[in-house]
Amino acid sequence: MNSTLEGWRQTHLGRLLGDSLRRFDARVLHLMANNVEVPLALSNLAARQQVSAAHIHITRHLALGGSRLTELAHNAGMSKQAMGDLVDQCTAWGLVTRKADPRDARARLVQFTPTGLAWLQAFADAVVQAESEFSSAVGIDVATVVKLGLEVYAADSR
Repeated sequence: MNSTLEGWRQTHLGRLLGDSLRRFDARVLHLMANNVEVPLALSNLAARQQVSAAHIHITRHLALGGSRLTELAHNAGMSKQAMGDLVDQCTAWGLVTRKADPRDARARLVQFTPTGLAWLQAFADAVVQAESEFSSAVGIDVATVVKLGLEVYAADSR
């Protein structure tokens, strides 16, 4: 096959964004695994790569006041069943809990536990550090342009 036709598969924007997201998430999880503020059991899970980027979806998308499973799944771009599995796992780890929704007795809210809030803070700290490392690697001007461009691109799809 022609190398010109083959090369684009490795360098198109979608591939680069996906590779970059995986690298960024891996760095965030590494930083969280080594954060002394993260409860030891969760730190050990992260260090043994039992916590994946999929678990980060809950951290990124769960509202501080709680979210219904369907909202959480929608915001994360996942199926309700896949998100339910993640919520079950995070419940077992003590990160989240399911409580009755005060607006609808038939519905349940997924909410952070105190341990989950510590995890969320560690996530925030790790994101700040990973973003700083990205800026150092590519330069502040490039990092600013990348962030602004991605914000515009993401907002246009909503």
